Amino acid sequence: MVRKGERLTGETAKVYALRLLSESIINMELKPGALISENELSRTLGVSRTPIREAIHELQKSRLIEVFPQRGSYVAPISFEAVEEAAFLRRTVETAIVEELCDKITKKQLGELYENIALQEYYLGNEMSDKVMEIDNEFHKMLYTMCGKKRTYDLVRTAMGQFDRLRALSLYSIRDLKIVSDHKAITDAIAAGDKETAGALMTKHLMRYKLDKEEVMKSHPDYFK
Repeated sequence: MVRKGERLTGETAKVYALRLLSESIINMELKPGALISENELSRTLGVSRTPIREAIHELQKSRLIEVFPQRGSYVAPISFEAVEEAAFLRRTVETAIVEELCDKITKKQLGELYENIALQEYYLGNEMSDKVMEIDNEFHKMLYTMCGKKRTYDLVRTAMGQFDRLRALSLYSIRDLKIVSDHKAITDAIAAGDKETAGALMTKHLMRYKLDKEEVMKSHPDYFK
């Protein structure tokens, strides 16, 4: 079920519906096979069916929703093909991001990254998985912003739906998560201006889903094709 959320300033009805619907799928509130009802979403979110339909179309393109003529729209299972493509894109871009940051990051920005990492440690230690995901996303967004690549971040985010679903499942399935230690090591390498290490660590970080894959599939077999 999609919960009604606060509509952000300047957010169109389509973007509002798209944001809440994608968040509900990624955060596992809507499971694979769940029917997406335009009428129900329209009533819940307080918008007409047109922006709902447009949001569903966008999520169909990102492979989070499957649309079957005469049958309806349903939450799609996780496709590892889509995960692999998204992971490749993110690895390629974010490796370059951290390497560039080695030359330009400021002390103030480094402090902000370490503050974020401290929050990650707190939420992870208190088993607040939803907050870990939120702060993890914020950490990566900060890297793009500090590098002057905010528009690049927006472009990459549009392709991350399937990858983010796997990340969310990992937070609930993997006991020995390496998120915080990875982020700290990456930030340490940036602080030291060590491009080679920073890039290698980011690549390793964004490849961890391969190590988590078997355990996640065992814990949530209904989420996969």
